[in-house]
Amino acid sequence: MSQVVYVSQVKIEREKGPLRFAYLPAESRPTAFGVHGAIAEHYGVGPEVSEPHATTIDYVIAAAGG
Repeated sequence: MSQVVYVSQVKIEREKGPLRFAYLPAESRPTAFGVHGAIAEHYGVGPEVSEPHATTIDYVIAAAGG
């Protein structure tokens, strides 16, 4: 059986509404996650609630494509 070679230590903090900050290994600043465009519209989130930020699915797609 293989041994585990890495366990990611990530911390998520919810700021307000859909805005969350992820504290990721090897990054000096937190990464903002939120909603934008059609996703914000779908959930009824206007700019008065939260400024636009990339969604978690945006990061998943970028990671898969990278």
